[in-house]
Amino acid sequence: MNEKRYAIVLDTKKCINCKACTVACRAENHVPHEEGAYRIWVTALELQGKFPDLHQDYEPSQCQHCQNTPCESVCPTRATYKSPEGVVLVDYDKCILCKACMTACPYNARFVHEHHKAIDKCTFCYHRLPEGREPACVETCPTKVRVFGDLNDPNSQVSKLLDTNRYYRLKEDRNTNPRLYYIIK
Repeated sequence: MNEKRYAIVLDTKKCINCKACTVACRAENHVPHEEGAYRIWVTALELQGKFPDLHQDYEPSQCQHCQNTPCESVCPTRATYKSPEGVVLVDYDKCILCKACMTACPYNARFVHEHHKAIDKCTFCYHRLPEGREPACVETCPTKVRVFGDLNDPNSQVSKLLDTNRYYRLKEDRNTNPRLYYIIK
């Protein structure tokens, strides 16, 4: 049997910037309410159209769980590592707060977690996966922007979405091979 290879597919046209994903993430993962402390976020993109026919799109983002992880390769203590499923994680006990991983991450997806005295980031709610639960951001999204699943399973919803839609990944020119896919509509 093949190993799982987790990913998230995002249909950003469904995003209404309600922030349910960020609130759920903070609650589930005990992310502090401090400036710069976040595991996921939503960026408001430039307004489009002409008044009164304006619309705005949003781009949810987080750690991209790259296959080629610049954050992992620069970590002197190997605190940053990948699970067998490709989820990029941080071992708080090994982290020495050198911030090399923060500098290496092209997605600005890491922060200093003062309580843990370590670097923190999205984990795809790895602690929930053995229970068959999805990441909190996926589970809570009222418009179902995010779909989580196994890229190695051709019958998974993520595989089906990628087979039937055009998509892009952020900063593909960096050759990180990110595991977040954005549907193009």
